[in-house]
Amino acid sequence: MPAEAPRPHSAPIAKALTKVVVYYVVLLVIGFFVWDELPRSGGFAQSFDLLSGAAAAPTVGAGKNARFAVGEMNLSLTVTLAMVSAILLSIPVAWVYVLTRAKRGYQQSVVHLLIVLPLVVSGIVVLVQYSLALAFSLAGIVAAVRFRNTLDDSKDAVYVFLATAIGLAAAVNVPVATVISVLFNGTVVTLWYTDFAHSPVELEGSIAEKRLKRARQLARTGTFVAQIDHEVFKNMTREQLEGVAARAWRRALDQPGATISGDGQAETRIRVRTNDVAAMRRSLEPRLEVQVKSWRLMSLAPKPDGSEVAEYAVQIKKKTTPEDLLNLVRVAGAPHVTEAELV
Repeated sequence: MPAEAPRPHSAPIAKALTKVVVYYVVLLVIGFFVWDELPRSGGFAQSFDLLSGAAAAPTVGAGKNARFAVGEMNLSLTVTLAMVSAILLSIPVAWVYVLTRAKRGYQQSVVHLLIVLPLVVSGIVVLVQYSLALAFSLAGIVAAVRFRNTLDDSKDAVYVFLATAIGLAAAVNVPVATVISVLFNGTVVTLWYTDFAHSPVELEGSIAEKRLKRARQLARTGTFVAQIDHEVFKNMTREQLEGVAARAWRRALDQPGATISGDGQAETRIRVRTNDVAAMRRSLEPRLEVQVKSWRLMSLAPKPDGSEVAEYAVQIKKKTTPEDLLNLVRVAGAPHVTEAELV
């Protein structure tokens, strides 16, 4: 069995993974240092003990006594520690998301959401966890994420749920939030790097063949062209659309005999040389009335050799080509037409 080809751009991947690992190590070292150097009394110690699970939180049903207890432990400091912890633990999640989605692409708003959402959730949870009435406001967090953001991939929804979980855990027990962040990133990176549950080559070949067959069938219909036009034009600005229209007109005018009439319709100009202009008009113009959309005589000029040159502007029908119009003029105007050409 041939060896599996190495994953491309391994150096940037190794650099990104090293950054995540070093970040976690530094964060854990700083956390242990703060824990050892923390004074064992005061509001900071009480807030840190509450967020680390070392102190029991006041019960929800304690009412005013719970709020007074929270105030004694410096509620604002507790909220600050919870929100800072949520940010620090969500940053590596955003890094892993960008790394694993770099090939398929990602939305910048989702990356920002993975950092901001835990921050908001942790702050709200610290405020509402001591009040049964305020606790019901947590439902609004999930509703806001569900209805105000369109996610392209089901994995994005998992990341959003993870961000919510980190925010909840950071407000209740920071070590638990750390474990969630580390284990999730480790699992996602392992699945992504090993390409877990990748389809076999034989299965991929049959799937690709079926998709190619469907694409060929679709390409034979007008639906394919209409879909391409819609996808291309829907994201263009007004100036870009006007530029495309101008180029289309110029391309149409590159064809011999093509001009634009006063009402914006494409016209084909044809020049006819004749020895008897009256007879030529009597035989040619009735045929033009039947065979074309509209026509008009632009000019009539005599020549030194006694012949006359008539120039017509004609709007031909959709299935008619300028060459068909030229043949019509030669046949309908015979024998009075000595020469006919597109201008």
